[in-house]
Amino acid sequence: MQFVLLGFSDLPILQGFLFAVFFVLYIIILIGNFLIILVTSMDSALQKPMYFFLANFSSLEICYVSVTVPRILFDIEKQDRRISLMSCATQLCFFLVFGTTECLLLAVMSYDRYVAICNPLLYPLVMNPTKCTQLAAFSWLGGIPVQIGQTCQIFSMHFCNSNQIEHFFCDIPPILKLACGNTSVHELSVYVVGVVAAFPFILVLTSYSKIIATILRLPTAQGRAKAFSTCSSHLLVVLLFYGSAAVTYLRPKSMHSPVTDKLISLFYTTMTPMFNPLIYSLRNKEVTAALRKLILQK
Repeated sequence: MQFVLLGFSDLPILQGFLFAVFFVLYIIILIGNFLIILVTSMDSALQKPMYFFLANFSSLEICYVSVTVPRILFDIEKQDRRISLMSCATQLCFFLVFGTTECLLLAVMSYDRYVAICNPLLYPLVMNPTKCTQLAAFSWLGGIPVQIGQTCQIFSMHFCNSNQIEHFFCDIPPILKLACGNTSVHELSVYVVGVVAAFPFILVLTSYSKIIATILRLPTAQGRAKAFSTCSSHLLVVLLFYGSAAVTYLRPKSMHSPVTDKLISLFYTTMTPMFNPLIYSLRNKEVTAALRKLILQK
């Protein structure tokens, strides 16, 4: 009827320090992404499709990190690491849904950059407000049926090995370790979902291959630098997200261990959402100017 999230219980002396670290990281993530949403909605210079999707991405990062970090803080503060079966399934489902949304939204953002750089004359027509809203809605809703099915499939298993999850949140690899009987079908389904999630990544690669080819054909170095600066931030975020996800879910079962799983999960659940606002603000002159204007007005 319930699991126990072991989390960082093997570090009893560092519980207070860990709480402070996660609390500060959570506040930084919330403030950073909220500022991106604020400046893209208030500054008239940022009323463009690129920044509309960036605001959606920052909203997603707030949702994504709120699935795991508040639970970590609760477990450390209360020292009560029990979590009901339903709560665990709900956490996993939301985590998978928001992860799929990020895959789709990154693909949509790369398509936006492809149209802007490769077909600039058609850009206002192709990326009109209605089309942007439809693409954003598809990104948010597209993964829900698949991941609800995935979650139901995982929690239809019988758990008899133990009720202790060697992780700080309910994730697929540590939950599968607790299942009794043959779990090969369920493990295969994880790879199938990984392959499905790879389709947005293929779209990203296709978009950027065409973008890079177009940029290299530009006549001046200044033009090439300006064109590349508009998509370099997004490309860096794509590499961070897909790199950490691939290491987590596509590794062979023999290479999984509680310590490495926790370290990698910490990277993509907390560090990546914290880096994203910095990447987009520091590497984007329009966002930097809008932030400076907002601060000076206040």
